[in-house]
Amino acid sequence: MNKLAPLKLKKGEDRRLHAGHLWVYSNEIDTAATPLSGFTAGQQVEIQSAGGKVLGNGYINPNTLIAARLVSRNSSYRLDQSLITHRLKVALSIRERLFPGPYYRLVHGDSDGLPGLVVDRFGDTLSVQITTAGMELLRDAVIAALEKVLKPSVIVLKNDTPARLTEGLEQSVECVLGEAPERVALEENGVRFEAPLMSGQKTGWYYDHRISRERMQHYVSGLRVLDLFSYIGGWGVQAAVAGAKEVICVDASEKFLEQVHHNAALNNVTDQVATLHGDAFDALKELRNAKEQFDLIIVDPPAFIKRKKDQKSGLQGYRRINELAMRLLSRDGILISASCSHHLQRSQLKSLLLASSRHIDRNLMLLEEGHQGPDHPIHPAIPETEYIKTFFGRVLPNS
Repeated sequence: MNKLAPLKLKKGEDRRLHAGHLWVYSNEIDTAATPLSGFTAGQQVEIQSAGGKVLGNGYINPNTLIAARLVSRNSSYRLDQSLITHRLKVALSIRERLFPGPYYRLVHGDSDGLPGLVVDRFGDTLSVQITTAGMELLRDAVIAALEKVLKPSVIVLKNDTPARLTEGLEQSVECVLGEAPERVALEENGVRFEAPLMSGQKTGWYYDHRISRERMQHYVSGLRVLDLFSYIGGWGVQAAVAGAKEVICVDASEKFLEQVHHNAALNNVTDQVATLHGDAFDALKELRNAKEQFDLIIVDPPAFIKRKKDQKSGLQGYRRINELAMRLLSRDGILISASCSHHLQRSQLKSLLLASSRHIDRNLMLLEEGHQGPDHPIHPAIPETEYIKTFFGRVLPNS
């Protein structure tokens, strides 16, 4: 086995890796000893302390802020098809123990020991995202490992994520095994769905809110429900199946709202589910002007804070959307408010929900907190892997 090129860190910059982190930032590298110009994007390297102690193997992209990612602390292991296969089997073992059917996120990047790789499973169809140059160089090994472990009929590479641009990679969507269906079937919390595989958002579905959507079902019986940023009805259709008397799904995409109706029909709840096309902020204002009220409102927007510099405007966005939603709640209404931005702290979301309720002279009682499901495991040393937060709140009048 050829020896990997060394990547040497500055003195003291190995502390985070020793503490459990897996990333090396560009300013932590001793560029006098190992110049970044000497590496190519995706190249595998041996990461060393300033004193030459081997910390493990990983891969590097000399053009990005996260310059290197540790793959194994055992220097005899390389990221290849064999290691990918092993880690896929480890990831699969916990999913099969936790979920009744083959519908889940199989690989969640660093948390599953496969940095730069996301795999969502829809039965015998796999939707795969490769987000780093290091994993891109192993694309064929990834596909071969997936075929060996899961024997899928279809593999789609959903490589249209903006993260690839940061890594210097092209964006594309392609089917590399079998023939991709227009829609892929899945089941979540006993409810059937079909998701747009090639043209849908992210990998086609959001498994990360599975647990919160199951909890939501305990609240909705007999209620009038509003589902904002509904996508294809993950929340709204499950609310209808759980007994909501009426659900209105709001989304900016007519194509996805058509899919809401399709998923409602799959579950025989067509009469309970309606859709409203438009921007969620504008829709809330229109509904308020029409003096509409709802018993339960779901606010699950896209990330308003994608980068740190978006913090101020993003916080204002979260505050505005939640306050507008609260104004449409009945006297004893339930608000389910979520965020998928890891730049928004759980405490910040809690604080802005409180501020929104007080601004409209209502009292907020927090009933539950939701987190991402166990198929989206959290690496305790990498805060970025913990991104989903959800609050279930009861919004009451002053008394």
